[in-house]
Amino acid sequence: MTAPQGRGSAESDGISGADGAFRILHVSTGNVCRSPITERLARHALTERLGDMRMGGLLVESAGTWGHEGAPMEENAVAVLLERGADADGFRGRELLDEHVIRADLVLTATRDHRAQVISMGHSAGLRTFTLKEFTRLVRAIDPATLPAPRTAEGVVERAQALVQAAAALRGWLLAPSPEADEIYDPYGAPIPYFRSVGDEISSALDPVVTALTGVPAHT
Repeated sequence: MTAPQGRGSAESDGISGADGAFRILHVSTGNVCRSPITERLARHALTERLGDMRMGGLLVESAGTWGHEGAPMEENAVAVLLERGADADGFRGRELLDEHVIRADLVLTATRDHRAQVISMGHSAGLRTFTLKEFTRLVRAIDPATLPAPRTAEGVVERAQALVQAAAALRGWLLAPSPEADEIYDPYGAPIPYFRSVGDEISSALDPVVTALTGVPAHT
């Protein structure tokens, strides 16, 4: 089995009915900067740590609350991904739809406003929707020994499901030190140094999440 395509990519339309998969949905505004960077960095890190076979249980996708449907990724976002060794090919933006939220097992947003917009769509999304930084904070507090071992694709899915449930249970106990602590600000229209700083911010937030999902720490 090959690594799955992100739902923000042109190649991804054929996998929406894959049985038994765990879907991670990254959400920002236009789906041309933050959420594509997060989607592709997440896929890259997950594949590096799990390999294609076990990664087959996870589908990583993205969309935007004001998504530019069919639009390419911003050039500076592409540059950030290429500098980090991630694949930027074939991406097309999507507007967030009810069906995306319904299918998602975990929704990770760039900001609190995005989180509120996803939850307002209904579909019992509240317990599985977090800002990325919020989810990172919660995941750091979860004992990995309490999660299923990700030895197979099915085990990866079970571990991901358990991780979301544990994070939701901790949400009221581990609050952000400030409202801004859970925000990843929009680099749209900014020069490449700002895009790089956003890429660093996203990568740092993703690393504990990927480690918790896979049980495999980043290579040093």
